[in-house]
Amino acid sequence: MEKPWKCGDCRKRFSARSKLELHQRIHTAERPFSCPVCGKGFIQLSVLKRHQRIHTGERPFTCSVCEKGFVLLSSLKTHQRVHTGARPFTCSQCGKGFTTLSNLTTHERIHTGERPFSCSVCEKGFVQLCSLQRHQRIHTGERPFTCSQCGKVFGDSSNLRKHQRGHTGERPFTCSQCEKGFAQSSNLRIHQRVHTGERPFTCSQCEKGFTDLSN
Repeated sequence: MEKPWKCGDCRKRFSARSKLELHQRIHTAERPFSCPVCGKGFIQLSVLKRHQRIHTGERPFTCSVCEKGFVLLSSLKTHQRVHTGARPFTCSQCGKGFTTLSNLTTHERIHTGERPFSCSVCEKGFVQLCSLQRHQRIHTGERPFTCSQCGKVFGDSSNLRKHQRGHTGERPFTCSQCEKGFAQSSNLRIHQRVHTGERPFTCSQCEKGFTDLSN
């Protein structure tokens, strides 16, 4: 297809003038479409309409298997891989497959050793931004996750979920051998050593083995 319209800033070419004008807003930072709720600006009207679903709660794209709703069609397509088992993004180093490109990119840092997110206080590096944000709460003391039952606060949402199982009695981790349930996956792993006979912790004095480090 002929692309006679060229951007003067980055030299990218377009088949129509309207597409060029839309593209140029990237360089000019023009955001003519604003959200009436939060004031955030957007380059395109269609993008603004998608954004507004955050405020309205509208989720027009529904999974035919589990009926979960999504704001974006792309999010639905990614979700459907949970049901189909499709993992179209493969690591060139170890062959492991992933449902999204972002998950593959994060995984590849295991092989490269790249840690692009650094703490401004102690300079410790992290593979993911969310890991850095959790770490920074050590320095700030921030505990943004609060238990609705007892008011106890946590710096990490996963720790809050573990804590809440004490109130609900939920035991989502089940032993495949005896079907005993556990609130935490780490407790299940320790329990499974009863069946496997594994004793990974050895006394340096007498070489006696134990299933649990605390023992």
